[in-house]
Amino acid sequence: MHLILASASLRRAELLESAGFTFDVVPAEVDETPHPGEVAAAYTLRVARDKAREVAARHSSPDVAVLGADTEVVADGRILGKPADWADASRMLRLLSGGVHDVVTAVVIVRRRSEAVEVVTTRVRFVPLSEVELTWYVATGEPMGKAGAYAIQGRGARFIDRIEGSWSNVVGLPVASVHRLLGEVE
Repeated sequence: MHLILASASLRRAELLESAGFTFDVVPAEVDETPHPGEVAAAYTLRVARDKAREVAARHSSPDVAVLGADTEVVADGRILGKPADWADASRMLRLLSGGVHDVVTAVVIVRRRSEAVEVVTTRVRFVPLSEVELTWYVATGEPMGKAGAYAIQGRGARFIDRIEGSWSNVVGLPVASVHRLLGEVE
């Protein structure tokens, strides 16, 4: 089976590569705008499914399995996407500081006419951040381009007190779920 990752995410590609998967990267072109009132699980599932189906439509060989995924950070019921700028990153980090939030990733694998789907949630506890820590972290540039404005696999790890669930999910892809779902579409 030939695997295609329907994502331009370097973190997802690194996770798959580290786990020994061989794959090609073909970014999907889909609208990722949340619908009004859409909750995180439904939103991530819709976007992941759209990504997988869009790329699968362009690569219809029976040997091809297409992996679509979407990850969002959810705090106080609000979806925190990627920060628009440094001020937005600071706002998000203040919201996460000293609290617990969820990281929700939907994984969809499309092969032929079958789909395998899973939505994974990991609980993350942040330590309280001082203004000095927050300013330093934002100035590193690491929060930019990351859902929730932090990277657990980078400098942001120093602010994570504990997690409940999949570490790779917080990075952007629950690798064990991918492995399991690939077995379902063989």
